[in-house]
Amino acid sequence: MTGQLVVFKNKKIRRVLHNNEWWFSVVDVVGALSASRNPKRYWSDLKRKLKQEAGTGQPNEKIVRLKLSSTDGKKRETDCANTETLFRIIQSIPSPKAEPFKRWLAKVCYERVQEIEDPELASKRTKAIYRAKGYSEAWIEKRMRGIAVRANLSDEWQGKRSWNEA
Repeated sequence: MTGQLVVFKNKKIRRVLHNNEWWFSVVDVVGALSASRNPKRYWSDLKRKLKQEAGTGQPNEKIVRLKLSSTDGKKRETDCANTETLFRIIQSIPSPKAEPFKRWLAKVCYERVQEIEDPELASKRTKAIYRAKGYSEAWIEKRMRGIAVRANLSDEWQGKRSWNEA
């Protein structure tokens, strides 16, 4: 497990790499996106509310307690969520601070739905992201060709595997 801090709106969010996936401190995120003076209490109340609404422990079932450094420097077990679960929790935070994030999330979801309808949009988005990161057009074209070649090769291997299994 490796831990790091990320900063969101000048608030520190603790995170840890667990099973090759980033897990984030739920209390830190709640503190950054709510107006609460007591994020631990806010998270406790929100957990209870989510459990009542869902009729099950969801998303509580997907919360993992991991050891993160606390303000006193000691490692303490902390409720952590992966990105998917964290997005679900954020959608449940009724706070003006959470609204910009919710709008961004809705926009990203809409874009992905459009890409399902027109897969070429995904390719255009990928190129735009590489440009924004400062990669040259030559590098981007080479990268996109490499992705296509790998996909074709994988498809071919899948076809052979299916043929051999038949």
